[in-house]
Amino acid sequence: MARVMDGKEMNMIGSRLRELRTEKGLSQQALSDKLQLEAIYVCRGSISRIEDKLRTVTDIELYGLAKVLDVRVEDLFEPRKVEE
Repeated sequence: MARVMDGKEMNMIGSRLRELRTEKGLSQQALSDKLQLEAIYVCRGSISRIEDKLRTVTDIELYGLAKVLDVRVEDLFEPRKVEE
């Protein structure tokens, strides 16, 4: 199995993050502001790069994103496809 860094995608949560953020009615700036209230500094541009899978995500950022979006950390990942 290839590592995430070996391909074009730099993280595994970008698409799901965008989906959850828009479901909550948050702009990228609003999400950045909520993270800042948790002392996690991710600028709007970095949110954009995460959603486009062009930037890695630290464990602290992952925790903060789950907290401000009010989801479990595992909810930030795409659901697994069940193979028959």
